[in-house]
Amino acid sequence: MFILQSLASHTLLNVLNGRNLSDQLHSTQAQHPELSGAERAALLDLCYGTLRHYGWLQATLARLLKTPLADRFVDTLLSVAIYQLVHTRAAQHAIVDHAVRAATQHENGKFKSLVNAVLRQFLRQREALETELARDTVAFWNHPDWWIAELRSQYPKDWKAILKASNEHPPMSLRVNLRQQTAADYLQQLEQAELAASLVALPVRQGEAPLAIRLTKPVNVDKLPNFFAGSCSVQDIGAQLAADYLDCQDGMRVLDACAAPGGKTCHLLEQYQLDLLALDHDAQRLRRVEQNLQRLQLQAKCQVADAAETKKWWDGKTFDRILADVPCSASGVVRRHPDVKWNRRKTDIRQFAQQQAKLIDALWPTLANGGKMLYATCSIFRSENEQQIEQFLQRHRDANLVWQHAVLPTSHHDGFFYALLQKNG
Repeated sequence: MFILQSLASHTLLNVLNGRNLSDQLHSTQAQHPELSGAERAALLDLCYGTLRHYGWLQATLARLLKTPLADRFVDTLLSVAIYQLVHTRAAQHAIVDHAVRAATQHENGKFKSLVNAVLRQFLRQREALETELARDTVAFWNHPDWWIAELRSQYPKDWKAILKASNEHPPMSLRVNLRQQTAADYLQQLEQAELAASLVALPVRQGEAPLAIRLTKPVNVDKLPNFFAGSCSVQDIGAQLAADYLDCQDGMRVLDACAAPGGKTCHLLEQYQLDLLALDHDAQRLRRVEQNLQRLQLQAKCQVADAAETKKWWDGKTFDRILADVPCSASGVVRRHPDVKWNRRKTDIRQFAQQQAKLIDALWPTLANGGKMLYATCSIFRSENEQQIEQFLQRHRDANLVWQHAVLPTSHHDGFFYALLQKNG
């Protein structure tokens, strides 16, 4: 266990220095191919769990230590160990012992006595600490104070529910490839594989509500029947709304401007016969789009390009529909990416808003008269959503807002924002 504690602490140290959690976990696992499947799962739990409860863990350490630790590895190691003591079934003495062993291998072991003392002090004072920390806003909600303040201001009735949902373990939802079978048919395959699941009707805006599937318990994709043959994809229910909201018809020329990793691209092609161009500025991420298309037996043109630099990729032929799933703060999906809430700064939101405005302004001329553009984010901050659309309409008098819809995170889905814009003419 001490090896896993050490690996988790090193991984989280890089994450808290601004690195992406998924990338860091992939790097750690690649460097340690000897880890078993169970050990890899345990490593994921240590990293995700520590970040999910990081506000509480840091507030706890602040009360246990006379002065903040200058050594950030030890600070992170203590956070991982306290997370284990509170949220896992591992024996307390084993957690403390392994944390001390991990500290022994760091800086010639000069912190091992401190680690031992702090963890044992926590065990003695845990009940009193939990009572005290219930009155600490950051510790209680496990979000930065500025983030909490923004949500309280923007959602005075819903901010507590949003924060609560954002701290939960995310559900695992499936999108069934309707070119192969119906959702009901695939549900039967799951039942035969002894995987508990249920059908969920999506709140669509037109026609018959398509069905998604929500698993009772998440599993690895290799457990899903015919996953690698393209029968289904893992996609949050909130993200599955985009394909309906874009309001496509067979034969349309469609642009997915920020396509990676390709979930929405593939969903559109599963439902309609389209001439679709998928762009992404990152070649490696665009490769994931191509892999998903291949697995699902779908076809689209994929091109590495910055969608905002239209002179470098646009052939002058307008699009009937544009999906602008723009870069954003990812504030609506932090339960899947808990590193986001600790690495984001309030000033980042303004920078995202500027980037979004530049992108949709650049894309608008590529849309045909009468065509529609779906603006989408996985953010819940209004400066990236409603305010962005309001400002866009002021800049573009030939734009008409058909509707806009904020999907706030709940126990059933993540948080998203959608706005459908139509070009007059």
